[in-house]
Amino acid sequence: MRGRLTKLIVVVAAALQAMQPAFAAPCGWTAKMEEDEGGSVLTASVCGGPKADAHLMLVCFDKPMLSYDLGAASQQLEPGISASFTFKGGDKTVTKKLDLEAMYNYFTLELSGATDPLLALLRGKGDVTVTADKYGENSFPLTGSSAAIGKVLAQCGKGSAGDAD
Repeated sequence: MRGRLTKLIVVVAAALQAMQPAFAAPCGWTAKMEEDEGGSVLTASVCGGPKADAHLMLVCFDKPMLSYDLGAASQQLEPGISASFTFKGGDKTVTKKLDLEAMYNYFTLELSGATDPLLALLRGKGDVTVTADKYGENSFPLTGSSAAIGKVLAQCGKGSAGDAD
């Protein structure tokens, strides 16, 4: 009887562990080429939120551009809206107004440059929590953020090879 109980506990524990990624996929910052309407672009991104379906994404053309995908909460967004979002990480807090990019259903913000306070916060340690009164909050790990963001910022102002004459 005791052997059966032990086997049952092991099977249940293995099943629970196997199910865990479906609820909370591991998220960390990456920098990789992703397809955009204009071709491939180097993008730093991370997933987060309770279901790991929210995303922060950073690209850079002339200036850095941050996009915030709310995940499941984004289904109810109306075109043309803006919202104030607070980013809190460690002992830093930055509040920015983001505009909805209707084509992608993401909130976006053009940052002032590589020294923008929000980029400094995102290159920190621990987690960043993004909140807005109407849209709740999502947390994102900052693991790997400094390296991923650094790779994207190195591309700022460097248009693609096809742009040069």
